[in-house]
Amino acid sequence: MHLYEDLVEVNKSEKYLISVSSMSRVLNAQNKRKGIQARRGDGTFGELIPGETPRVDPGYRVARGPVATVEIGVEVKILAKAMIKQIDRVKSDLAHQVQHFRHRAGSLRPICVGIVGINYAAITTSYEGDRRYRTDGGVYKHPIQEAEQARSRLAAVEEDYDEFLILRYKATNEDPYPFEWVNQRETQLEYGAALTRISNEYQRRF
Repeated sequence: MHLYEDLVEVNKSEKYLISVSSMSRVLNAQNKRKGIQARRGDGTFGELIPGETPRVDPGYRVARGPVATVEIGVEVKILAKAMIKQIDRVKSDLAHQVQHFRHRAGSLRPICVGIVGINYAAITTSYEGDRRYRTDGGVYKHPIQEAEQARSRLAAVEEDYDEFLILRYKATNEDPYPFEWVNQRETQLEYGAALTRISNEYQRRF
């Protein structure tokens, strides 16, 4: 949701700004195209269905509503712990989502964006009801022990996307729940560059 707001903020595509201000294109409120059976993406932006009234949430500029097409699709995954156990499923989900973004797209070529957060913390905890599971470096690997391997194994699906962002962070998931970027400056630069490229591609395609 915030990526679409940031595309307005960077102000790099006149066509995107017109689409947003006219509310002819909206952020999909249901994350699916009407009449098209496809698994949902985490955020899709496309043409508002004729006759529908878009909704603008307080504090946001990109309207929301049901869409007939997909012009930009975003899929987000977070790897916090036990990354290698779930990496094949994550890769499969990412690969399938690109196919669904493009499903029955006709002459449209949706801009597909993949975002994966990878935890580089020295230790982290997960919870199931009243039970908690803290990484121990043995059976329960610490995030830092698996992060780079997980990152390298995502290379197989990265080329399927127009933009593919790896966001490296550290989070223990323990009170007081600290969070930090592995390299905040690098993250800002990579995200800003991606926003520029997405804007330029939207200007070119649509």
